[in-house]
Amino acid sequence: MRIKHLIGMTIFLAGTLFSVQSLADIAIIVHPSNGAALDADEVSRIFLGKAKSFPGGATAVPVNQAEGSIVRTAFDDGIIGKSASQLKSYWSKLVFTGKGTPPQEVSSEDEIKKLVASNPNMIGYIDAANVDSSVKVALTF
Repeated sequence: MRIKHLIGMTIFLAGTLFSVQSLADIAIIVHPSNGAALDADEVSRIFLGKAKSFPGGATAVPVNQAEGSIVRTAFDDGIIGKSASQLKSYWSKLVFTGKGTPPQEVSSEDEIKKLVASNPNMIGYIDAANVDSSVKVALTF
């Protein structure tokens, strides 16, 4: 019985490590004309609605990937520091009290790139492997 348990745990851990390693870096992207230097705390504040502008003063409009995507989960954990359920609770309270609205959510990385490339105020995140010249990388993690 212990050997079956050990084998099961080994397979689980190997699968977990493989899925984490298969995810490339995540790039926080902005419009190419955006000159703002961003760190993880500033990005988190923008996506939590605590900051409404980039450090230079321009309005910041965050856009999220679809809930449940691997990149969204990594972003929420790595930059925001909250799980999906914690974020739902956070935004529910702000929406209920009229103090905030969650970022727009889109279904694909291509859609995020198009939005960010067409609007100097947008900020989003995608798998770094999908970055092209239409957007500027402000931060990777």
